[in-house]
Amino acid sequence: MVNVVLAGGGTAGHTSPLIATAEQLKQLDPHGTVLCIGTPKGLETRVIPEAGLELRLIPPVPMPRRVTGDLFKVPFRLREAVRQAGRILDDARAEALVGFGGYVSMPAYLAARRRRIPVIIHEQNALPGLANRVAARFAAAVLTSFPGTPLPGARQVGLPVRSAIAELAEQGRASRRAAARARYGLRDDLPVLLVSGGSSGARSINRAVTDARDALLAAGIQVLHVLGMKNFHDDQAVVDESTGAGYHPLAYVHDMDNAYAAADFMLGRSGAGTVVETATVGLPALMVPLPIGNGEQARNAAPLVEAGAALLVPDAELDGDRLVGELVPLMGDRARLERMGAAAQEVMPPGAARRVAETILEEAGRAAS
Repeated sequence: MVNVVLAGGGTAGHTSPLIATAEQLKQLDPHGTVLCIGTPKGLETRVIPEAGLELRLIPPVPMPRRVTGDLFKVPFRLREAVRQAGRILDDARAEALVGFGGYVSMPAYLAARRRRIPVIIHEQNALPGLANRVAARFAAAVLTSFPGTPLPGARQVGLPVRSAIAELAEQGRASRRAAARARYGLRDDLPVLLVSGGSSGARSINRAVTDARDALLAAGIQVLHVLGMKNFHDDQAVVDESTGAGYHPLAYVHDMDNAYAAADFMLGRSGAGTVVETATVGLPALMVPLPIGNGEQARNAAPLVEAGAALLVPDAELDGDRLVGELVPLMGDRARLERMGAAAQEVMPPGAARRVAETILEEAGRAAS
């Protein structure tokens, strides 16, 4: 029986693997306890309680990108956040602290270090964030989603994914294809392109798909397009009368496992979650990295591109003509799609959540002995 505290939040990129890991910990150690730490400003205030997990909050300590008055307040804010995180660790009688990055992780890492509680970190992206770069210097275990992540002592285990995604990977997409297509009103005899730029949509991807739509439908390619809430309108559906292929717009998809099962190919950004989930279930993809930040999205996609499991098109080069040229010949080549899907699962084998949970329990046991 091990008492584990998990720290992470801000975005789904941090909270989804945290929840997936918590699920596995409960399976492997049903008599142990799991407590989560987040901040009041992140997605975790909703999704972690919805997952049935206990959540305690500490104040966020963002690092200003410019030299302003806020920069000089960081030490005082960090001290208070570390104090509150330490109280949570004490109350939980924590035997391991697991961090997934984000503003909440740094105070939790420092509080655990002061108490000699083993720290296990998991980095979701190919390029690590500040908190994990610091904690990797004293962590008991440094786990990563991607090969080659520049952290000392890093070991690639993959990205913990939700149980629904893990189950789809085990079952195989083909076993659920017919039911998933029926769910979205898709034909079972024509290939399906899944398009998603995330919960809010991706403007450049949406624009390119709109420009390519008629040519894709004329080629007999069905399109299941997750537009984002603000971009969706009820009157956007179209069917090509000559091929029977339809354009099926959606505002949002809560059960992406069904969308993955329905699809033959994916077009989307290359955030860590999208890259890992599609690879885990063996869905080949064309990735369009978001052209901001430190280039982490392009780095995320690189292992799949190198393995022949995915294609990459820079955002600036994406338009309707490029999509048609890339997708029409590919989606008619069933053998190549199957090879790409198999290569994806070689890069990102299923079972990451269990591997992370097992490491946590091992490190906690080692520290207690």
